[in-house]
Amino acid sequence: METIGFIDALKYPFNRPKRLLYALWMLVPVIGWLALFGYFVRIANEFIEGKYEELPQLHFTDDLTFGFSMFLKSLPFYIVYIALITCITMLDEDIANILGLLLGFFVFPVLNVNFYRKQTVGSYFDFGKLGYVMDNIGDYIVTMLKQYAISIIFLVLSIVLIGIPALYVTSMIFAANFYSRFIEEQVEQVL
Repeated sequence: METIGFIDALKYPFNRPKRLLYALWMLVPVIGWLALFGYFVRIANEFIEGKYEELPQLHFTDDLTFGFSMFLKSLPFYIVYIALITCITMLDEDIANILGLLLGFFVFPVLNVNFYRKQTVGSYFDFGKLGYVMDNIGDYIVTMLKQYAISIIFLVLSIVLIGIPALYVTSMIFAANFYSRFIEEQVEQVL
């Protein structure tokens, strides 16, 4: 798997610009959000598979069902995370803030993509995947810096509204590419 270029990532949401209108489902509480979550997980899996040609089509009922299922599967992880951060905050708020930043940069992107790929409750707790981050720390930092840069660009474009859906569909593009190159590819070589 090759590394996706920054320009290719910027162009990705605009390959089928009409499909950016799917983001309007954000305006429909719960049902729209769950459908978009299912759709987003499908997009992340396409990134992992190296499919960057165009945005896939939204299949509302399928994506809604899938998004609801993925939401339920993610609850145990987020309950544990919230309990952990709450306990640490009670002890020392500064340490909780630092831990939150470190987890947000080094842990969550990989565990999120792993969860989107494997779609099991246990995949969110597969901390062994973090070893690939440490083994490829330079590439990972560059990946995350690219991810933040594209997010900032699309946040600026949110002023003209087009950046909101573009940000949504590309929010994991580089993390998924990293996962594909360093985790999935190495696991396949072992098998």
